[in-house]
Amino acid sequence: MFTPWRALWNSLPGICQVCGAWPSSAVCGACAERFQGERQRCAGCAAPLLTGTPLCGACLKQPAPLQACVAAVDYAYPWNDLIARFKFRNEPGWAGPFARRMLCAPQAAELLSRCDLVVPVPLTPARLAHRGYNQAWELVKALRRGLPHDVAVQADVLVRLLETPDQHSLAREQRLQNLQGVFAPHPQRLHLIEQAHVLLVDDVMTTGATLHAAAHALRQAGAAQVSAMVFARTAPPNTA
Repeated sequence: MFTPWRALWNSLPGICQVCGAWPSSAVCGACAERFQGERQRCAGCAAPLLTGTPLCGACLKQPAPLQACVAAVDYAYPWNDLIARFKFRNEPGWAGPFARRMLCAPQAAELLSRCDLVVPVPLTPARLAHRGYNQAWELVKALRRGLPHDVAVQADVLVRLLETPDQHSLAREQRLQNLQGVFAPHPQRLHLIEQAHVLLVDDVMTTGATLHAAAHALRQAGAAQVSAMVFARTAPPNTA
């Protein structure tokens, strides 16, 4: 029987990009288990928890605008290096391995079953043209295979109007201020947003400022609930 070229290519053995084992998938089973990062996480922001409470101290003090948040791994070795390749070195093929880990994350299946619409955090047109792809949209496309059939997927529900300055050195409050007015709903997609439970997808969550700004724009456009799913979560101070 004829096998499409892409399916044949994906079935070929390779080398684990962490330990060098061969034959292997992109991340071998031993490395995936060793660095899987399965731990209890805050239901509101996916930060690692040291206690048995469902929410971290920050979310108890000021609830996040997200109904729920799921992360697959910690933003740490080896995932941080692989994410850099995914985003900045023209290796969009990492979306598949990352999405498979996201689908296996605790609470992922339950969250996906409750959502009506899955959308990526958008890039500006200039950034998209420079990179050639939106890594968040690549993740959404890879996740689509694990979604319930009645869940819609759309690339351009949200539009990013402005490119923000580098935020890595800024505190969360400064990041939020930078992101005010950055996101807006696409006027031709409002009917998809209204009264929907929207799931935002991104590769990394650091302080949550980007996801929270995007969630705020969706809520203003009429979304009933907004949740998030990310591949990696940066651990806030004192939670490692």
